[in-house]
Formats: sequence, structure tokens, C-alpha cells
Amino acid sequence: MRRRFRTTGAILVAALLCGALATRECAAAPTDDVIARGKALTIAGDCASCHTADPAKPFAGGKRIDTPFGAVFSPNLTPDRDTGIGGWSDDDFLRALRRGVAPSGAHYYPAFPYPYFTKLIRGDILAIRAYLATLAPVSNKAPPPELRWPLNYRVLMGAWNALFFTPGIIQPDQGQGAEWNRGRYLVEALAHCGACHTPKNAFGADRRDQALSGSTVQGMFAPRLDGAARSGLKSWSVADIAEYLQSGRNGHSHAGPLMSEVVLNSTSKMRDADVHAIAVYLKSLPAGAPEPEVTPPSPAQMSNGERIYRGACIACHELDGSGAPRIYPPLPGNANLQSANPASTLRIILDGAQTVTTPRAPNGGSMPAYPKLTDQEVADVATYIRNAWGNAAPAVTADEVAKARTAK
Repeated sequence: MRRRFRTTGAILVAALLCGALATRECAAAPTDDVIARGKALTIAGDCASCHTADPAKPFAGGKRIDTPFGAVFSPNLTPDRDTGIGGWSDDDFLRALRRGVAPSGAHYYPAFPYPYFTKLIRGDILAIRAYLATLAPVSNKAPPPELRWPLNYRVLMGAWNALFFTPGIIQPDQGQGAEWNRGRYLVEALAHCGACHTPKNAFGADRRDQALSGSTVQGMFAPRLDGAARSGLKSWSVADIAEYLQSGRNGHSHAGPLMSEVVLNSTSKMRDADVHAIAVYLKSLPAGAPEPEVTPPSPAQMSNGERIYRGACIACHELDGSGAPRIYPPLPGNANLQSANPASTLRIILDGAQTVTTPRAPNGGSMPAYPKLTDQEVADVATYIRNAWGNAAPAVTADEVAKARTAK
């Protein structure tokens, strides 16, 4: 009875203090439904991929993120009060996602995709915060950025924001259905697909007139997501896109090393309805920037490339490039293979590749690395597979291969 009285008394004191102070921290605790929604949104935003350096400490930050301007390290998202976000208010969290500003007033760098998260509605942002508050607190302070001068001065981000950042939520397109608008919200805001798939200008800002037309990321090329005929999604159906996001592969292609991480941590765990909405939206996009005119490669380069292909590749990919769909990707009509930028193709030839395994696609496949091929041999076989069987893409040079060997 005494313990019960003390507990009741503590509740009454807390209630009286909340009424007297009217602090936001005294707001009603989030419901289970809000927390569950926040978890789903956190998965869709792929927060774990960037904010987890040690798998034993999820969301504790400290992961190195390389950019063309140097490296930044992701912050701690656990509710630790000293090194995480446990001491943040709702307004602090909203300001970080919508404005890119920390509670201290310091600006974040756009490696943190606040230019996309600014488009999120308030309820979704607070649901994400509610879910993160349920995580186990971990003490982990991220290292300081390793950026080149003068970008190591955060004050410059104020000027960057003035030039390239437009805050504000997405307004639904009344001419489109609910599923299309949901897909747009996920692609353009929460999932921040353009962070990898949209080309950047010299200052690291999106080229908005070339949205989702492909971009270089960490030595790879994130392919086009628009309706371009050869290197985009024109030949993919809505079902193809959804299957790729859910399993990391489909009858056309497999996820590369960087996209595999997104599939594992995010899209394979998303709700089916959200994945389908993304697919509906992406499939609706017309071709943006025109694909480059392709000059046919020289017969000598094609002949040498075919010779190398026959000696090293046909065991898995077959003589006609048909492969074994969903195990060894087919090469004819392969959109990633026909990208204007051959970086991803070269990385896979040089480093090899491992098919991502997911609950929907548990069987794996692998491709060995071929680092002992000369730069010219890699260039020739890459050119061959990019232009055989009806494919068309710019020829690859030995200089491009030499640069790819060091672009990690």
C-alpha cells in the first residue's frame, strides 16, 4: 500500500508540474501506432545505412561518409543525452530535418539530406522521433568532419542554403491519384533517391533540371530512374521496379554494391504498398536529359572484347549474354550496363560482385574480380558488352579504367 501511494503521489506531482510549467516535454507519450509508423518511416528513409558504423550499435552514428569535398561522420541518433538526441526537443528535431540546423545553431552539411527531408510533413517527422526515442541509448560521439578548406567552416553553409536550398513540404498533385502522390512523397522526400541518382553541380547541389538522371557516387554510377529508353526504366514495368526494390534483383538487372545496402536496410523491409507506390511514381517519369548519341566502337575493340568475353564470361552469362535471370543478370538491354558513365560496370569487372540475398530472394550468385586484366583489356570487354546484342553505349577507354582502379 505504501509503495502504491508513493507511485500515485509521484504521478500527481508530475502532473502538477506539467500543468505549472506547460513544457513540451510533458506532452502525452506517443501511442504504439505512432511509434510503429515512425519505425516504418525510418526504414523507408534508410536511416540505418548512414547512421550505423558498428552493427552492434545501430543508429549510434560515427559512420564515415565520403564526399567529393572530404569526409563527414554521421551523428548519433540514439536517445543518449550527451552524444545522441536524447536531450533534443521536438522543435530541435523538426529544425534539423527541415532546416538542416542543429540545436546549437550550427549548420549541417547536405550529406545529411535535409534538402529532401524538408519536404516531410510534421506528423511524419515527429513519428520518426518517437521511434528513435525507443532505441537503446548508446554513448558515441562522432568524429569531426574531414573537409577541405574552406568547407571545414560550417558558417559557409548559410550561403550554400541561400543559393541551393528551398525549404517546404511537398504539396500533393491534385491531378494524380493517392498512390502516385505517395510514391512521389517517398521518392522526393523520405527516401531521398535524388541524393544519389541526381547529378550535382560544382558545389554539390542537385541539378534540378536533370532530376534522377544518374550521378557518380563513391566511384560508382547511380543509374537513371527516369524513362530513358536505353539506360533508364522505359523497359521496366511497375512490377519489375517493385521486385527489384523488394529483392534486389529482377529479370532485367541486379542491385550493385551501393544499392544492395539500400535494399538490405530499407526497401526489402518496406511495406508492400509503399514499394508499389514508389514503382508507380518512377514508372510515370518521362525521359529527362537526352541520352548521348553513341558512335559505334571500332571493330578491333569489339573483336578483342568478344575474345575476352568468350574466355572469361560465358560460363555464367552465356554466349548470347542471356545469363540466368535473378541469378546471373542478363546483359542484352541491361539499363545499368548502357549508362553513359561506365563507372559501375568497371567497378564490377575489377572488384567482382555478390548478389544481395533477401527473404524474397535467398539464393545468391557471385562474379569473380578480374584485376589482372590490363586497362585496355577491361576497356575492350566493357565496350563489347555495352554494345553487343543490340546494346548501345559510349566506348570505354584505357584511361577511364586506370582512373576507375583508384576511384574507391
